[in-house]
Amino acid sequence: MIRHAFLAVILMLANASLAQDRLQPYRLIDNQEGSLAASVASTRATLADNGFTVVGEYGPYENAHVIAITHPALLEAAGAEEFGGFGAVLRVGVTAVDSMVQRSVANPAYWGAALHIGDLAAVSAALDATFGDNSTFGSRNGLTTEKLAKYRYMMMMPRLRDHDELGSFASHEEAVTTIRANLAASDDLRAVFEVAVPGRDEVLFGVGIGSGAGADATVMAATDQADLKHTAHLPYALLVSGDTAYAMAGKFRIAVAFPDLGMGTFMKISGAPNAIRESLATLAQP
Repeated sequence: MIRHAFLAVILMLANASLAQDRLQPYRLIDNQEGSLAASVASTRATLADNGFTVVGEYGPYENAHVIAITHPALLEAAGAEEFGGFGAVLRVGVTAVDSMVQRSVANPAYWGAALHIGDLAAVSAALDATFGDNSTFGSRNGLTTEKLAKYRYMMMMPRLRDHDELGSFASHEEAVTTIRANLAASDDLRAVFEVAVPGRDEVLFGVGIGSGAGADATVMAATDQADLKHTAHLPYALLVSGDTAYAMAGKFRIAVAFPDLGMGTFMKISGAPNAIRESLATLAQP
């Protein structure tokens, strides 16, 4: 009897360890009463008071707001790896849902593994100190760090390394200047943030997409149907690394943010990955 009880405890601990090793893409901060505007203002102030830097924000569609943030530990991790700049910014989602306002943030542990920049434990600890140790969501069973490190939606789909190359320039400075100018002149694409990665010739631009098959509102209307909203998926990003502009492949970027996405839903936005790439590529035109 004692032996059976001992084995039961061992199995319980093993299962708990496996559960802890499975990560989800978002952390739920809370559900608040009040207005969206008031929640955005209080969230912004709380982040700034706790060591985070707000680098940009926007409302991608009605009842949703995104606050883009970074942190010294996040920038350090991003600068340690080539193409680590893709992970230099976290997104905070503030979303009006029925009579409440739902607040969430991209989970550093999940995205650090998916973007190959480490476990980002210091960033997670900073979020814990700011908002508490929150529950996570976005995937029914979660994904292990090993699965995230080589993630793709299915066979033949792109991995992280399969970046879309958008355009090359004579220099890093020319690339950044051109993209900045094209964003300012665009009627459809919105500059949400611009963050330089310390120690590297990498600059990450966050870009809101206003229309077409890859528009923020279009993609999210099809994919973001659960009770807990994935607003912190947005915006998409363009990375200048050296003298070349890149974007994560849309089939990777959307899938890793919605890892439980069914093929039926994915087919509803089948035109989105190419449309996102084409929209971002217009920014890399001389």
